[in-house]
Order: sequence, then structure tokens, then C-alpha cells
Amino acid sequence: MPASTHILYLHGFRSSPQSFKAQMLAGHLAQLKRQGAELVWCCPQLPPSPADAWALIQQLTASWPTSDMVVIGSSLGGFYATVLAEQRGCRCAVINPAVEPARDLARYIGEQTSFHNPDDHFFFRPEFIEQFKAIAPYPITRPERYWALIAKGDEVLSWPEMAARYQGAQLHLLEGSDHAVSDFAVHQASLLEWLGLPDTPITSAPE
Repeated sequence: MPASTHILYLHGFRSSPQSFKAQMLAGHLAQLKRQGAELVWCCPQLPPSPADAWALIQQLTASWPTSDMVVIGSSLGGFYATVLAEQRGCRCAVINPAVEPARDLARYIGEQTSFHNPDDHFFFRPEFIEQFKAIAPYPITRPERYWALIAKGDEVLSWPEMAARYQGAQLHLLEGSDHAVSDFAVHQASLLEWLGLPDTPITSAPE
């Protein structure tokens, strides 16, 4: 599989680009770039509105080459990542993806705060539920384009439901772990391999 050169990371509900998984990947890719790899990394702050988030995702990736791009999404970001992959035909990696946000997030209507900045408040509006329904991407096509990391210990989402939506993908089922995949460092190498990128620093040939 050729290496991905354009990588989009989408965070989950109430999360941000400060997510530890996003930060780990960003740090590793920054190191590869310093060593000469030609990579484009994008990890935007997604707005609460699904319609606005989807518009932003399309805008950011409009000029990206479909054959060389990959979208990675965690939790709600996994839902958005799948929407993009189905529209563009690009590769997609999901981590404990929220496959039914219209159902699961209905109980969060009202004022919310960000995990990484409790002073940051936003309002999750009732009309967002219909916006989720309007872009629902399932069932997926060409599951061979997908890589999925799903934890049986997820305390928020149903792992059998998640796994069922990504049948035929390169599926990694974790015994235990949790919704955030707090042990992501153990699994990052597998994702990087699927991306076609080295897990260890690039070493130059001796002079």
C-alpha cells in the first residue's frame, strides 16, 4: 500500500485537536517531516453543528488528491471520517466510531463544555440530530478501504454495533481498553503501518 501523504484527523464530541491521540500522531508526523517526508497534516477544531462540521471538512480537503489522502476519526470523528470516505472514495481509519450519533447524542441537547477547556461552552441544538441523519454514511462501500480499532471495553459505545458497521474492514478488536483507547501508544504502530508510514525515525544511509 503506498504511503498516505495527506492526513486528516477528526476528533470526537466535546473533544479538540488537543486530544492525546491527535497529539501523538501529530508529533510523530512532525518528526517524519523534519526528516524529509512530504506530508500534509490537518486536525481542525470541528464546530458543534454537523452541517457546519461537514462543510468545513469538505472545504479543507477539496484540493487533496483522493488516491493519497486518508481520514482518521475518533468517536464522533469516526462518523464524519466515514462520511468523507464514502463521498470521496478515500481511505479511512476509525477509532471507536460513533455509528449512531443521531440516537446517542440526543441526550446531550443543551449547553456543553469542552473536555480540554472547561471554560469553552457551546450549545448542542435539537436540529443537530436531523443534520446527523442527513449525512449518515452507512452501510459502507468497499470496506477494504477501512481500518478500524474498536475496544470491547468501550464504556460509551457498543463494540458489537461498531464492529458490525465495519465488516470486511481491517478490523482490530481490543480486549478491554476504553472509549478513549487510553493505550493508543500500543496500537499506533499498526495504524502507521496501514498508512504506509514508518513507526520509527527515518535513518539515513551512512556516508
